[in-house]
Amino acid sequence: MTTPPAPTSPSLADLRELTPARVGLGRSGASLPTDALLSFTLDHARARDAVHAAFDVSGIAAGLAGLGITPLEVSSQAHSRRDYLRRPDLGRMLDSASRRSLEKCGITACPCAIVIGDGLSPTAVNVHAVELIRHLVPRLAADKIEAGAVIAASGARVALGDEIGAIVGARMLVMLIGERPGLSAPDSLGAYLTFAPRIGLTDADRNCISNIHHAGLSYAEAAFRISWLVREGLARQITGVALKDESGGGSSRNALPGCDKSDT
Repeated sequence: MTTPPAPTSPSLADLRELTPARVGLGRSGASLPTDALLSFTLDHARARDAVHAAFDVSGIAAGLAGLGITPLEVSSQAHSRRDYLRRPDLGRMLDSASRRSLEKCGITACPCAIVIGDGLSPTAVNVHAVELIRHLVPRLAADKIEAGAVIAASGARVALGDEIGAIVGARMLVMLIGERPGLSAPDSLGAYLTFAPRIGLTDADRNCISNIHHAGLSYAEAAFRISWLVREGLARQITGVALKDESGGGSSRNALPGCDKSDT
């Protein structure tokens, strides 16, 4: 009787096919091979560029206009990228002009508000936000949930949505924001959901769907999961650690209560 060959363990080359993480790079003496070093340097530069990219508010507004949506525009108290990066607290508060503008816009109650914030990767928002909203709005409409306000927020941290949502009377707030760039994904978009937003909430009160980009979670899958969480959050009047993603869509690692990749 022939003995079957013993199963072989995956090689490092096999593992590299399964992940963009830097595994099995090899070495040249005590250093990285030149190709690996150059690849690292390029990805690091791309991540830095994503952090310092300009937030294309006009481009996003034009894209939303094609969907029949006219966004309101607001700014945080971080009026420069330097201030935004050095003073995270300023990105969590509206400047006085934006607050007055929202208070006068005439929106005092809406079932769901969508905020588009630049976050730590304006590149991600510029590339993905409009297409995600294109997939999301019809799903919300199918559940008879209206996006009563869409707001583009410059210099935004996640918690800026709490103040915005409180002013426009949102029962549910969806914050689309650029996540902290990584060496394998400089353009990853995150979505944070908060029921009854108000100043003083923490990430434990939110649900987060992360890794929305071309090599990560697709627009269709992200829209499905966001709409499920919006519908269930409104029905149960909760978000955060009390609301688990039971939509059955995708990998659970992409929808975490209290997830923080955006440095709120």
